[in-house]
Amino acid sequence: MAPLPRRPSAFTLIEVMIVVAIVGILAAIAIPSFMRFQMKARAGEAKTNLAAIRSVQESYQAEHGDYVAQATQVPASAPTPQKLVWPASAAGGFGEIGWAPEGPVYYRYAVQASSVGGAQFTAEAIADIDGNGALPTTLAADLLETVGPCDALSGQSEF
Repeated sequence: MAPLPRRPSAFTLIEVMIVVAIVGILAAIAIPSFMRFQMKARAGEAKTNLAAIRSVQESYQAEHGDYVAQATQVPASAPTPQKLVWPASAAGGFGEIGWAPEGPVYYRYAVQASSVGGAQFTAEAIADIDGNGALPTTLAADLLETVGPCDALSGQSEF
């Protein structure tokens, strides 16, 4: 009896192409999801820091009877997708109320204070966390880059 012909033990070109196609499809699905997850995580920084600004503003208001404004945005440099170093001595309002974030930040922060109709303030955080070079102009413009105020309908206080 003649021995059976030996089958090659390597992958064929078709098999390799199928594997490459499957990996490509999985990457096309996974990479955008990962990028969205990263941007949501970066937005958490702004929410945490705005809550901290609110707390120190309320403490300052309870002690001094008004809120402190920080009209210029800190850090002063233009927003980038990279973290920005918080200045050691933030001039104006942030230094006066004694607030600074822990380490570098993705967002620029500003506070507007007003005594019209009772003392009130508005704090904002602006960033270019997706690196497209455009800053959001409205809340609907880019929900991932905008940390909007809470309204009365959400059951949370406005900050």
